[in-house]
Amino acid sequence: MKRLRLGAAILNQMPLDWEGNASRILLAIEEARRQQVSMLCLPELCIPGYGCEDMFLSPNVWHTSWEMLQRIVPETDGMMVAIGLPLYVTNGVYNVACVAANGKIAGFVPKQHLAGDGLHYEPRWFRAWPAETITEYTHGEQSWPLGDLLFEVDGVRAGFEICEDAWVAGRPGNRMAECGVDVIFNPSASHFAFGKHEVRKRFVLEGSRSFGVSYIYANLIGNEAGRAIYDGGALIASSGSLLATGPRFGFHEVHVTTADVDVELTRTRRAAVHSMRAEVRDEVHHRIARIPGRLVCPNTGTETRVDAAIMPREEEFTRAVSLALFDYLRKSRSHGFVVSMSGGADSSAVACLIRCMTDLALRDLGIEGFRDRLSYIRGIELCSTSDQIMARLLTGVYQATRNSGEVTRTAARSVTQAVGGTWYELNVDPLVELYTQTIENALGRRLTWDQDDIALQNIQARTRSPSVWMLANIGNSLLLSTSNRSEAAVGYATMDGDTSGGLSPIAGIDKAFLRRWLKTLETEGSAECSPLPVLKLVNEQQPTAELRPASYEQTDEGDLMPYPLLDQIERLAIRDKLSPAEILETLMREASPWPREQLVIWLERFFRLWSRNQWKRERYAPSFHVDDKNLDPRTWCRFPILSGGFGKELRELKKENK
Repeated sequence: MKRLRLGAAILNQMPLDWEGNASRILLAIEEARRQQVSMLCLPELCIPGYGCEDMFLSPNVWHTSWEMLQRIVPETDGMMVAIGLPLYVTNGVYNVACVAANGKIAGFVPKQHLAGDGLHYEPRWFRAWPAETITEYTHGEQSWPLGDLLFEVDGVRAGFEICEDAWVAGRPGNRMAECGVDVIFNPSASHFAFGKHEVRKRFVLEGSRSFGVSYIYANLIGNEAGRAIYDGGALIASSGSLLATGPRFGFHEVHVTTADVDVELTRTRRAAVHSMRAEVRDEVHHRIARIPGRLVCPNTGTETRVDAAIMPREEEFTRAVSLALFDYLRKSRSHGFVVSMSGGADSSAVACLIRCMTDLALRDLGIEGFRDRLSYIRGIELCSTSDQIMARLLTGVYQATRNSGEVTRTAARSVTQAVGGTWYELNVDPLVELYTQTIENALGRRLTWDQDDIALQNIQARTRSPSVWMLANIGNSLLLSTSNRSEAAVGYATMDGDTSGGLSPIAGIDKAFLRRWLKTLETEGSAECSPLPVLKLVNEQQPTAELRPASYEQTDEGDLMPYPLLDQIERLAIRDKLSPAEILETLMREASPWPREQLVIWLERFFRLWSRNQWKRERYAPSFHVDDKNLDPRTWCRFPILSGGFGKELRELKKENK
């Protein structure tokens, strides 16, 4: 029997935070040593941070990453540790895992398959390493093996699949299994998306089963660079069995998940699979970097933690955005949040998420840990309850005009006070009237709703922006925009009005989901956050911008179309790239409850608004990625600002459906 204790570390890193990143790596190694870990996997590119973007092409980043590596390597006595950093070789930069063992560098394994879809732009910065290629990396007077390597230490053979390497059909693990690998490391920076953790479980379990190995998967945690959220969720499996899972959406910056494996038992099982090829050629031995010294072996068994439950989508949303808000707050050094409360679903959802953030962080960190993490905020040391913290961190502002109603005013005030925020109500109608009169004097005529509808709506939203920005500036706070993805798709927002803000936390989620989530939060709560019955005031309303006079009975869905249909059209048009005619046939085939002629009207409205408002998408504040069909034009969904606007396709659609 040869027992090893495997460890997977999750880290809350930040791009270019050299000292902070290195200290968290060292804390993980220290914790792993305390737990007698033999082999430790750290996340991908953990030294500089995964989200460095074009700075990966900076020589300073290469040099400083190397400098930090030299601090870390001596702390690896008695264990084998995978440490991620960029490495410049000849004419390219490579995303590599440095293998350090017993206080020395043993070699470097570069990533073979680069992530280039969705929010990933790895091919912009890195080169893909060719399979079964080995060379040397020289720094100063020292050289180490570099390439598609295997490592052998204390009789145990290990190999690597770096994040995307495990998501492709021709996984490197297939070749490693033939070469008698006992353990596969997977250092990852895998962003959160709904349901994605279950996919990771499958490739970890299937890899461990089909390769006949023990498998270590490590990931980042938190909001590392602004948009992507990392959910942690370390995994350790052996021969098809899940041995340990790490926490997801935790607020601690370092966590090490461990599990014990019997190397000889996995070899026995591998030997029993006669269909598994055994590679014995001399070339294989040239791939093996042999590391002198021994690994620490555990004195006693470790209690493993396996959480096989699938987290509901609503709970994933609550936990992901709560963690992202907390990290964005502290990493941007903001002193709180300001939200323009309209009394509707979007602003209410944002306020509730801030309360969930506070409650979940307090539960995870305790009051001392919470205050320590936000110690730069003046007065936070005096707060000892959720309500006191919320009064300090959230300012809700309702800005009324003559078109505002008592229903929304009551809902805005009640929700803000129910979550514990500080409440302000401002009357901006005199400012709206002043702007209107100024333009009327310039034009020499009255502005009317029949002739100037959009301008009269927009001036109300824009007039609200300076005052709410002023409150944010006075408090050194972060102004949150409350746009959702459904509205972003068609530009149903006023630029420099309701889009004002430094962060748009719900712009990655559709309106239909938000409304369902608010109803769940009202009656049941979410993710251990208590129910908020006050949300009934919001959930009973029909969504409205409240920018036209009450006699117009304005509603969002009246201006656009039913939100569930809007979201369905958006997915078919943008995610699936279908034409208007193809979408119509899809909707009819799926027994749409709306008549064909009405669907044609709404399809034309969607495509015209989508094409016309691309400039707005370019100007939205950064948003969080919560699923893999995002509309963020900077990192996910590119579309020309100027285009033909589907004119030909829409003309043909209308002609064929007269």
